[in-house]
Amino acid sequence: MLRGPLYQDNYRPQLSGHGTFPLRYGWLKKAFDAVRKTEGEDSDNRRVFSGSDAIAHFGVGKNMVASMRHWANVAGIIEERANRIVTTWLGKLIFGAEGLDPYMEDPATSWLLHWHLCGRDTKTTWFWAFHHYPSISFEREALVKGIKKFAEDREWARASVVTIRRDVACFVRTYVAQSASGNSSYEDGLESPLTELGLIKPTARRDVLRFVRGPKPSLGAGVFCYAVTDFWNRSFGNANTLSFEALRHAPGSPGRVFLLEENDLVDMLVALEEASDGIYIWSETAGLKQLIRNQVLPAVEALNYVKRDYPAGGTQASRQQSRHKELHHAVG
Repeated sequence: MLRGPLYQDNYRPQLSGHGTFPLRYGWLKKAFDAVRKTEGEDSDNRRVFSGSDAIAHFGVGKNMVASMRHWANVAGIIEERANRIVTTWLGKLIFGAEGLDPYMEDPATSWLLHWHLCGRDTKTTWFWAFHHYPSISFEREALVKGIKKFAEDREWARASVVTIRRDVACFVRTYVAQSASGNSSYEDGLESPLTELGLIKPTARRDVLRFVRGPKPSLGAGVFCYAVTDFWNRSFGNANTLSFEALRHAPGSPGRVFLLEENDLVDMLVALEEASDGIYIWSETAGLKQLIRNQVLPAVEALNYVKRDYPAGGTQASRQQSRHKELHHAVG
């Protein structure tokens, strides 16, 4: 049974970095635009987030600038190297000059971001909650205790209860819409775009939340193809076949990330042959359920299939730009 990357001896947990601020609308585009304008310079462009004019440029406080940088990194929109920050293929696809969805109105964008946050092990709480928590329903404190116990078993340093509790609170706010409060500021009222995916919802019991398993109608075949490709390449290398059990249950798998039941996952895998132009073929020969791969597809090339989930491509982005320019500048 696969135990997953969190069990590796060289794994470095990440339980902070967001400053307790969940991902917000407008942040990723602002971060992308700032890096895009400076990545061609000869000097170190990391000052775009840390320089004396960063607060004025982004129009938010120092802690929010750091949070904006954090989310752009872990969502795969920008990438930090030794002394440079660069934009990624994913960032250009969504937020570039001909970006598909710069104002994040299409659910395909939210699904892509969710995949990068929970399909990879960078965000420890995010990954642990979707891949290792044993129950459908949970209380926040149950997640805190579970991660604390896991951290102690793995002998992770600097994994205090306070740090974990803050990370869990941010995790919940990323996926669950917050109730309005009379004392809330405009910034506090801006929900994370991932709340619209409906992956975690409150229950009738106070303080109890639940993971919502089942079909995901807004999850397109293109994003699913990208997720399968990314998972396969990172976890199973050059293997020509991948079992249904791995696709459904393995840590980092599409079945777990997208909270799909068995029949829902099978339906998407069957449709994957057409969605991938025959690169992937679903097989149930002799009762053996597996996905067959006819060629190794680099994840960056799989992004081409993602474009099919956006109804109008770049032309849609142009219409959004004129329709939402004022809103974009209002969002911190």
